[in-house]
Amino acid sequence: MMGKFILAIDQSTSSTKALIIDKTGSVKCKVSKKHEQIYPALGWVEHNPIEIYENVKSVIREIIKNSEIDEKEILGLSITNQRETIVVWEKETGLPIYNAIVWQCRRTTEICNELREYDDIVAEKTGLRLDPYFSATKVKWILDNVEGAREKANQGKLLLGTIDSFLIWKLTKGEVHRTDFTNASRTLLFNIKTLNWDSELLNIFNVPENMLPEVYPSDEIFGITDIDGILKKPLKICGVVGDSQGALFGQRCFEKGMAKATFGTGNSIMMNIGDKYISSCNGMVTTIASVCKNGVNYGIEGIINSSGDTINWIQNELGLFKDFSEFNEVVKETKTTEGVYLVPAFIGLGIPYWEANAKASIVGLSRCSTKKHIMRAALESIAYQVKDALDVMEKETNIKIKHLNIDGGVTTNKTYNQFLANLLNCEIEKNDNEELSALGSAFLCGLGLELWKNLDEIKNLSNKMEIYQSKILEEERKKLYSGWQNAVKSVLYHTALNKR
Repeated sequence: MMGKFILAIDQSTSSTKALIIDKTGSVKCKVSKKHEQIYPALGWVEHNPIEIYENVKSVIREIIKNSEIDEKEILGLSITNQRETIVVWEKETGLPIYNAIVWQCRRTTEICNELREYDDIVAEKTGLRLDPYFSATKVKWILDNVEGAREKANQGKLLLGTIDSFLIWKLTKGEVHRTDFTNASRTLLFNIKTLNWDSELLNIFNVPENMLPEVYPSDEIFGITDIDGILKKPLKICGVVGDSQGALFGQRCFEKGMAKATFGTGNSIMMNIGDKYISSCNGMVTTIASVCKNGVNYGIEGIINSSGDTINWIQNELGLFKDFSEFNEVVKETKTTEGVYLVPAFIGLGIPYWEANAKASIVGLSRCSTKKHIMRAALESIAYQVKDALDVMEKETNIKIKHLNIDGGVTTNKTYNQFLANLLNCEIEKNDNEELSALGSAFLCGLGLELWKNLDEIKNLSNKMEIYQSKILEEERKKLYSGWQNAVKSVLYHTALNKR
């Protein structure tokens, strides 16, 4: 009997989810498990790869047990993952030689500064910036700082990969070392024009080629797994894609000019720019949006470092609220910040500033300011950063964004969605399905394994949306954004002072 469900793994920065998705694109069942965030030093962020793999097995075991869906009806296993986070492990044992270094980690800022002469080469070949956000300098740091690592790497005893690659290796019992084009495109080691690992880039970052995974289209079969005996019937692994590109696909942004914003710990705003490479500047990056049997699509992307992480900070570190129901109620009741702005530069500022040394700041406080104003300012800061990114994106592509698809974390808050519509003055379309990255990977898996025949069949699936449109005048919009720009200027000014 033909399987009619996709088992999707969504391995994100904060947790691992298992989802069962049916042929209509509906999530039938979902299980989630958080993993530890490790902060060895200021600006350093790590994850334990073995803990993540054990969590993958745990959520799969639980969802198989609780879903009441016959295992025989599951067609394939898809994977979407936090991008740029990198793992280096031993080929023989499958054990990491160091924790996974997370995309948020800023420890390699100095390495990036030492390699500034290669800025243009890196940008031209990868579409990205030479920044600690991306993977290559993290690999270099591990090889240079873990005892014996570089010697083992040169001997062909070590492998590297983003989280998807490490999971595929573990799930196939070390038989398969593969990644997909979207994840490869985020490493600074992959030429997105030739669609190959690039020897010049490997030399710049001093990374041996023998460590690299094979690169596959997302809708190809990556391997077979029984998930360490959890499954009675082995599944084909298919539909492997980085989380932001997965969300673009899940939002069905299949055509040039279609855009989405995915909100999680950080935020990615991405536009499908078609099959032709466009060189980016002004803080944007060009990336691979998808590679599948239908061909290559490029994307232009704005990266925001702190979105949901900002809300987590005011809860966990400032203790301003107990739970998100309280937060949602407060920001709904608090109609204005009374001039308070929070600039969440906890790990520097991203687009369009790209100032790695910037520090977070709350400005505009008065004696009348309360925690409610700070909570509302934290929420609004996410929208201001989106506007920063979209303004640059529209200028670079010469495409006016009239509709923006949104998904993830903060978009469950209707107050936020309305403020975003007010600020952007465009139609905001919030998909009722909150699991767009997983859905995108499931769509790719289903296309590869012929659950769906083509993109048109996916386009025609039911797709419920909440629509938000601006409810404020242009004068108020300009005033709000001007206040944000002044707040950012103050942060950049103090950053410049500290560099003297």
